[in-house]
Amino acid sequence: MPERSVTHATFTIERAFDARPEQVFTAWADPTAKRRWFGGTDQSTHAIDFAVGGRENIRATQGGDEYIFTALYQDIVPDQRIVYTYDMLQNQTRMSVSVTTVEFEPAGAGTKMTFTEHGAYLDGADTAAAREHGTRELIDALAKELSREAATA
Repeated sequence: MPERSVTHATFTIERAFDARPEQVFTAWADPTAKRRWFGGTDQSTHAIDFAVGGRENIRATQGGDEYIFTALYQDIVPDQRIVYTYDMLQNQTRMSVSVTTVEFEPAGAGTKMTFTEHGAYLDGADTAAAREHGTRELIDALAKELSREAATA
């Protein structure tokens, strides 16, 4: 039997966007927009019910491994805040359970977004450093999505 462990960690990422808070919020809330930037292109399924009590489920393959992201939206304040809990599985093994808060604040003509994750990383299957790295890549993809939206507006 593998040795069991849990590592607790918190990380925060702040990012400025040249888009209004409602535009950044919409990139998280609109299922079509979110599918374009969140979770990469190898998604076999991505279902979103963006409402308090709603769920988001992603099943994706990367490097031959299957990853499953399952979130439950706990709190949503339009254009201001999203709070959700989620777990991540790799090949049916639970890697982590997290509480995430995404906050949107006006910053001049743009938005300051603050992403905070409190995670329980299980049995050495994941680390806070690896999760933060992956989250930074997702936020970079969000920035590209917002630029794409601005170019087509």
